This record gives sequence, structure tokens and C-alpha cells, in this order.
Amino acid sequence: MLNQLELEPPLDVTELCKRLSDIRELPIRLVAHPLNPRVAFGAWVRTSRADYILFQQETSRAHQDHIILHELGHILAGHHSSAPSDVEQPSVDTGGLQERYPDLLPEVVDGALRRNIYDSADECEAETLATILLEWASVVDRAASRPSLSPATRRMDTVLTDRLGWL
Repeated sequence: MLNQLELEPPLDVTELCKRLSDIRELPIRLVAHPLNPRVAFGAWVRTSRADYILFQQETSRAHQDHIILHELGHILAGHHSSAPSDVEQPSVDTGGLQERYPDLLPEVVDGALRRNIYDSADECEAETLATILLEWASVVDRAASRPSLSPATRRMDTVLTDRLGWL
């Protein structure tokens, strides 16, 4: 499936989401929001109009990309976006989301953010898919030829760049 996306290195998560949206014919909207890290770093909510991936606004770009890839893992694996949590958690502040995204009902967002049982099979599968995507991107990025760079410049670029794979 990744080959069908026709992505060129260096890749980015936003472009990956756009291409998946095109193939699936359902938009994937990325929403940075200040989430309570004691509750969740990200969540995926499916509505009739779009898939929303909420991710922690208050973290590094690399961590945000990993969170987004984890939530994409749920989508790619065909998981359900609104499975209830059996664990009591502190209330989640969803303030401002419904004004920006009217089809995101606060109770649905709250339920998705409370779903944080990380030892469940779905969570393990989503995390594995995120890791595979990161590894795939890293290999593709390193294997991509950069004809305009001399071998010495390519080595320096590899050593000095601060990105992880294609992030």
C-alpha cells in the first residue's frame, strides 16, 4: 500500500495523510490541541465527514509525527475509533474543538481521549504499524539517491541532519 502512495523522500506525515485521504476518499484532518499528557497524547475520531487525528500540541515535531503515525496505524488496521475505555480517567478538556470542527461531538472526543489502555491488542498493533512506517521511511530516505550531492556532501548531510528518517 505504501508504494501506491507514490511518496518521494524526504517524506512528511502531513503528505502521507493527504495521500491516504485521497485513496480512501475520506479526509484526514490533523488537529494539534493541548491535551492532558496524563490522559493521552493523541486520539483518532471518525465522523461521517472526516477522520480526525488529535495530537499533543505541546511536544516536539518528531513526537507529534509519531503520535500521528500511531493514530494512522489504527486507521490502516481497520480499528474502531470510538471503543469505550474501562478505566476512569480525569476529565479531558476539549475546549475550542467543537467551534473549529462542528462534527466533533465533545462526548466522542472525550471518549476517544480516555481510550488509553496501551496493552490492548489494538494499541500494540497501532504502535507496531507506526514503528514500521518510521523504519520504512528511514530506509527509503537513506536509499534515495541525491544526484546533486557529492559523496562527501552526502556523508556530511547524513551525519549532521537532525531528522529521524523522513521526519
